[in-house]
Amino acid sequence: MTISLSRARLVDLLDRAQGKRIAVVGDAMLDVYLIGDVERISPEAPVPVVRVRERKYALGGAANVAQNVVAIGARCDLVAAIGDDAAGATLVRMLEALGGDRRSLVTVERPTTQKTRVVARSQQLVRVDEEDDADLRGPDIERMREAVRRSVTDADAIVLEDYNKGVLVPAVIREAIDLGTARGVPIVVDPKFRNFFAYRGATIFKPNRRELESALGAELDVDHPETIPATLQRLGVEYILLTLGERGMVLFSAAGEVARVPTVAREVYDVVGAGDTVTAYLAAVLAAGGSANEAAAIANVAAGIEVGKLGAATVPPDELLEYADAHGLLR
Repeated sequence: MTISLSRARLVDLLDRAQGKRIAVVGDAMLDVYLIGDVERISPEAPVPVVRVRERKYALGGAANVAQNVVAIGARCDLVAAIGDDAAGATLVRMLEALGGDRRSLVTVERPTTQKTRVVARSQQLVRVDEEDDADLRGPDIERMREAVRRSVTDADAIVLEDYNKGVLVPAVIREAIDLGTARGVPIVVDPKFRNFFAYRGATIFKPNRRELESALGAELDVDHPETIPATLQRLGVEYILLTLGERGMVLFSAAGEVARVPTVAREVYDVVGAGDTVTAYLAAVLAAGGSANEAAAIANVAAGIEVGKLGAATVPPDELLEYADAHGLLR
């Protein structure tokens, strides 16, 4: 696959992305990995006993998008809700260690979303979710809107990252999109089903095929995309970037243009976090003045690199450029 831009253009966009400020609004999570060995079955129940040897923490959800933004070289202001708990404190420390901005983290009376995975011999045995995914209400919504206003004031791009954990309620979504539209900054949306049709005015809307088909209530024929302009009109967005897994991505414009972006992954170890890498690069390239087509192509290469790594990983610009050179992806 060849990216339809030159090496000089890629370098220019990556350079321009440095220092751009990106507001990431959405559901932040803390991922915990308990890694150990299984040597016996419990006498209490027919379940394995895991002796934990190591505990690892990772940023998840919107916090992982923020981590990817920082890895690109841009500045990130994460607008998210956390609890007054140990998980929230850990998330804040990790974000600050990255150089991310914590000014827009809103503490609410609910637990920080935490997902704990128990792993033995590289196999996940169980996952424990600690969360309250009901929509934020009343004063918490107003505090989120206030944080959005502070964050968007000096943002060069906005990301709305929805994991159906209750932060991106319609009032918060509209606050971000209306302010972003008024300032003329690009808005990238990674949606989930709950508020799928609430993002009118976004620049790039990035669902996967299952999410889009579920929302539309019909199967999507990407090989005959004549109906996509009607879907764009219904959603009220400029572009739909549809992710298709091993088939890559397809970018549909409101003008009826279709750009296919085949996957560049040579080996796939782990798809965890690939979508967050795509979202971060879309926002960074648009903030740098790139077109939607350029942003999709560059983000696709970044995703191809990310899935070749274990776990949620980041892809810095120098690694992306080296990969593109090595695999002949530039014209």
